[in-house]
Amino acid sequence: MVSESVKTIERTRIYDVAAAAGVSVATASRALNDTGRMTEQTRERVKQVAAQLGFRPNTMARGLLGKRSFTIGLLTNDTYGRFTLPLMAGVSEALVDRGVSVFLCTIEDDAALAKVHVDALLDKQVDGIIASGRRVDRRLPVDLSNLPVPVVYAFTEGPDDSVTFISDDEQGSCEAVQWLVSRGRRRIVHITGPKSFASVQVRAHAYRTVVGEQAEIHHGEWSEAWGHEAVARLWSGADTPPDGIFCGNDQIARGAVDALRERGVTVPDDVSVVGFDNWEIVAAATRPPLTSVDMNLRELGREAGLTILALAEGKEVAPGIRRLPCQLVLRQSG
Repeated sequence: MVSESVKTIERTRIYDVAAAAGVSVATASRALNDTGRMTEQTRERVKQVAAQLGFRPNTMARGLLGKRSFTIGLLTNDTYGRFTLPLMAGVSEALVDRGVSVFLCTIEDDAALAKVHVDALLDKQVDGIIASGRRVDRRLPVDLSNLPVPVVYAFTEGPDDSVTFISDDEQGSCEAVQWLVSRGRRRIVHITGPKSFASVQVRAHAYRTVVGEQAEIHHGEWSEAWGHEAVARLWSGADTPPDGIFCGNDQIARGAVDALRERGVTVPDDVSVVGFDNWEIVAAATRPPLTSVDMNLRELGREAGLTILALAEGKEVAPGIRRLPCQLVLRQSG
C-alpha cells in the first residue's frame, strides 16, 4: 500500500517524456507546445507518450514556452567561492536593473547533486543558466547541452558550440612580466602551480614569450608553502638569485615574499614580486602589499549575465570563447 501511494504522488517530468519518446528535452518541449520544426509523426509520438505517462504540462511547460520568470540560475562547483563570488557579483550587477534575480546553486563535484539543482532550476522556470567553476579546463559534472533554456559558461569549460567567457591569462601574464622588465629586472623566474592546469601552461608560455624560451620555471602546489619552499631552493643554489619573481597565483607570491623577508632580502628594492588573481584578502595582507594580475571576474560575470539575458530574449549570439582582458594592479611589491 505504501509503494502504491508513493507512485500516485510522483510527478512525471519532461525528462521522462523525452527519454520514453527517444527525443531531447528541447524537442519534447516544442512538441508538447506545438512549436518548432519536426515531423508530425515525432510530434504525435511525444504527445502520446506524455499522455500515457500522465505528464501535466501546465507547470513545467509554461516555463519552456518562453514565458519569462525573470530569474537566472548560477551553477558552480566552486564551493569556496574564490572565483564564483566576484563572478556572481558581476552577473547580479548586470541583471538587477533589469529586474532579474539570480539563484546560486553549489554542486561540489557531485553529478547527482548537480542534476537535483538543474531540475530545481527548471522547476522554477528560470530563463537561463550560467555554469561556472574553479578552473577553466574542467567541465561541471552534469550535461547542460540539451536543456530547454539557454546556457552560458563562465570560468569553466563548455561544449564546442557554447558561449564561454574566460580571462585572457596570456595577456595578463605578458603584462606582468613586461612590468618586471620595465622595472629593470633581468633575472626573472616563474614560480607556479601544477603542470596539469591549462592556466599554468598559458601563463608559463606567456612568461617565456617575454623572457625567452630558456627562462626558469618552477612547478609546485597552489600554496604559500610552495612559494616559501621555491625561494629557499633558489637562494640555496650556487647561481646568482633572481631579481624578479612572477608567481602563478597570489598564495605562492605571499609565501615567496615571506621567505625573502626571512632571508633579509628587501621587496621590492632587491627583488620585485608579482602575483596572479588579485585575491584582495591575500594581496592586501602581504607585506609589502602585492602587485598582482586581476582576472576581472566581475566584468566576466557581467558579460555572461548580459549574454544569458540576450539569449533568454530570443536574440542570436554566436558561439565561441570570449577572452576578457586582465588588469595589472600595482602595489608595493613590484
